[in-house]
Amino acid sequence: MKEINTVKIHPLIRNLLSFATSEFRVDEEYAKYLKSPNRKLFGLECNGKYVGCIGFEMISPKECVISHIAVFPEQREKGIGSKMINFLSDQFWLISAETDKDGVDFYRKYGFMITSLGEKYPGVDRFLCEFRNERL
Repeated sequence: MKEINTVKIHPLIRNLLSFATSEFRVDEEYAKYLKSPNRKLFGLECNGKYVGCIGFEMISPKECVISHIAVFPEQREKGIGSKMINFLSDQFWLISAETDKDGVDFYRKYGFMITSLGEKYPGVDRFLCEFRNERL
């Protein structure tokens, strides 16, 4: 995993972030990572090319909230998302994320506890996903 903190956003990181947020908000979200010492963005490389990224906010030394996680479609189902979650679970006791129906199964498969938040936005069900690392 490589921390991403260059002033200019790498084109592959831009593309990855567009999967995790609105394409129109990529620059705004990236700027938040650069400005806040509690927010970190990491990329996962394969053969010298970014294939996934994970961004999170550190709430405390042992707790973080995933803000963004993305893997290129052609690289999915290869364990890349799990590698990025493993990276966080080596550092944090509690990892949480909020997602929609499309993301719930990914988190559930990893062992996150899922709590429905209901229809947070009109027509959009949201879910809180939490993972407590008993190893730390």
